[in-house]
Amino acid sequence: MSAGKWYGVAGTAVGEWRERLVALSHSLHDEPEVAFAEHASAAKLADLMRSAGFKVTEGVCDLPTALTAEYGNGDLTIGLCAEYDALPGIGHGCGHNVICAIAAGAAIGLKAAADRYGFRVKLLGTPAEESGGGKQLMVERGAFADVTVAMMAHPGPIDTAGARDSTQACTRFEVTYRGRPAHAAGAPWDGVNAADAATVAQVAIGLLRQQVPPSNRIAGFVRSGGMVTNIIPEVSVLDYEVRAPDIDRLDALRRRVRDCFTAGAMATGAEVSFRQTGPDYADLRNDPWLMETYRSHLADFGRTAVVLPPGANSASTDMGNVSHLVPSIHPMIALRGAEAMPHTHEFAVAARTTAADEAVVDGANLLARTAIDLARDTTRRAMYVAAR
Repeated sequence: MSAGKWYGVAGTAVGEWRERLVALSHSLHDEPEVAFAEHASAAKLADLMRSAGFKVTEGVCDLPTALTAEYGNGDLTIGLCAEYDALPGIGHGCGHNVICAIAAGAAIGLKAAADRYGFRVKLLGTPAEESGGGKQLMVERGAFADVTVAMMAHPGPIDTAGARDSTQACTRFEVTYRGRPAHAAGAPWDGVNAADAATVAQVAIGLLRQQVPPSNRIAGFVRSGGMVTNIIPEVSVLDYEVRAPDIDRLDALRRRVRDCFTAGAMATGAEVSFRQTGPDYADLRNDPWLMETYRSHLADFGRTAVVLPPGANSASTDMGNVSHLVPSIHPMIALRGAEAMPHTHEFAVAARTTAADEAVVDGANLLARTAIDLARDTTRRAMYVAAR
């Protein structure tokens, strides 16, 4: 049979499940849950995949909100990553409700073609993308060991098929200064001011920004810096993140930023300690063949990919870690008519509109078609299978 026939078979399956996929997206949006606390969200996805005939395993990799849903047999395993964590205070301002429904829809569409082409479908429910690096934890604990290629689609204001280097590497860490309290009026000279250490460090970081490439990013905030005005602050705590185009440049920038925090300690006499708050996020490496295959189907859905220049996207994702392990794609699918960027209240609103519902169905079909093309291309398939 022609590829078109099997695109149609997959598309029919997605269409039959459209209302339930959209309902999943809406339900996740209405009950947002943050990283590692996505208990209701994971349960909703698990229930849907069971009802679609998948073997579902919850709490995989010792992560209560991670899951897998599997169907089929064969040498080729198509991995579909479903994210469902929300942002604190904003809800689904990154559209993970849409991502989750797209992945579920693509898995259901591919199930209709899996027996014909002899491949496995494995949906991976991956918690804590926004903070915590759920995918990297699942990589380390073997969830991707049997995955040949991995796919997902992320909503945004435009359609892209992804540049080769489309996101940045990122590290996040906590910095704690410990000083010595004293009466701020009676004997301030007896104190060691932990808040001053934080101030010195932030000034040093502000000056450092002029000396690093414009592609680098340094961001953070002071989580605590004192209790009352009449006591010299004994403890200050800062949360920071550093981003760079790739892991090597990330390591170099991280060392320079840590030196700024060390300078704060040296200047004030405070003690400084560092604690990494999650796994490093690697830069995303979109697979060129998968990327171009996905792009080739966009016109059938009235979509056109915007070509972004290298380095245009300074966001980060733990899908980057997966892409260093297996061929992967992470395209952006437009919520047509939306102008807001992710991580805003406005984008959270856009993620529960008819445009978002349309993106769920189109995204599911686009990922399913890309996987079917791989399954049918015996040369490419053998190459990717052998690489695993």
